[in-house]
Amino acid sequence: MQSDLFGEAVAPPPAKAASAAKPTPAARRNAPKVRPASSMEDWLGPAQRLPASLRFGVSTWSYPGWDGLIWDGEYDPGTLSKHGLGAYHRHPLLRTVCVDRTFWRPLTVAQYAAYAGQVDDDFRFVVKCPALVTDAQVRGDEGKALKANPDFLDPRLAVEHFVQPTLAGLGAKLGVLVFQLSPLSLHWLGRPAALLEGLERMLAAVRQALAESPAVIVAVEVRDPELLSQALVDTLQAQGATFCLGLHGKMPPIQDQLPMLRALWPGPLVCRWTLNRVFGAYGYADAQKKHAPFDAIVSEDLHTRAALARTIQGITGAGQPAYVIVSNDAEGCAPLSIQRLAQAVPG
Repeated sequence: MQSDLFGEAVAPPPAKAASAAKPTPAARRNAPKVRPASSMEDWLGPAQRLPASLRFGVSTWSYPGWDGLIWDGEYDPGTLSKHGLGAYHRHPLLRTVCVDRTFWRPLTVAQYAAYAGQVDDDFRFVVKCPALVTDAQVRGDEGKALKANPDFLDPRLAVEHFVQPTLAGLGAKLGVLVFQLSPLSLHWLGRPAALLEGLERMLAAVRQALAESPAVIVAVEVRDPELLSQALVDTLQAQGATFCLGLHGKMPPIQDQLPMLRALWPGPLVCRWTLNRVFGAYGYADAQKKHAPFDAIVSEDLHTRAALARTIQGITGAGQPAYVIVSNDAEGCAPLSIQRLAQAVPG
């Protein structure tokens, strides 16, 4: 006999009961590797007043600094990369995520399926097309252009290395395919007609491959202001695609990009708020240095946040879907930026 915390005698449990309480190997395998933060429950109410067609998300999710916001502990980045999505998607405000790693290397059907298996049926993925299709340059490890890319805007590669694997692996959980055209050389900027002809051929092949999945949104993001034109609008409209708002130092501010969406109206909103303009066109390294460990709003951008909230209200209020992806490099902490955006969207 021994005493419990209140001083009363307690008999030890029978050996059989103790054995039964021990987790089985199967239970240990199925236990979540990353547990969600308890603070998620505080956002159930605010999330319920948002339009059902609005989906907020982040670009990548492997940040230990989100302890207390998304996770319940300081997990290492490798663990979060492999297992964090299961906890992430339980946050009431986070109903999508952008898979950025596909830009650097195509993923397999099995890799996409593994992502899909970590989330519920309401969740949707935004996926970036590999650079082997959307970058006009072949680049070295540090991003320096080495030579022209002979596969730029290749329709076959876009379908076989991107559309088909994402559809097969994600199924109904695929929400948006993003084709981000990397900064173009003067060769292409001086030949806009040829560029848009190539883009249209690729988008036509993509649309054909999506014939059985009409709900999937196809969005084109550019990194050259010169491309914001009626000619691009016409190309996108012809192939049932939309313009992705790219809130980034290399592009004009949000109010100067909104005319593209007005010209494409009615249509969905796809927005990627990736870099605060105060860091300039190529300030990712500076933003990372200033914002780490990404657990607080450090570079607040009230103007962009307010304009984006109004845009969300207008588009979802008209019954159109909205996918809004936020990076840590926007203000310092993507989950906190999303919380403030959610609060700014009128109910």
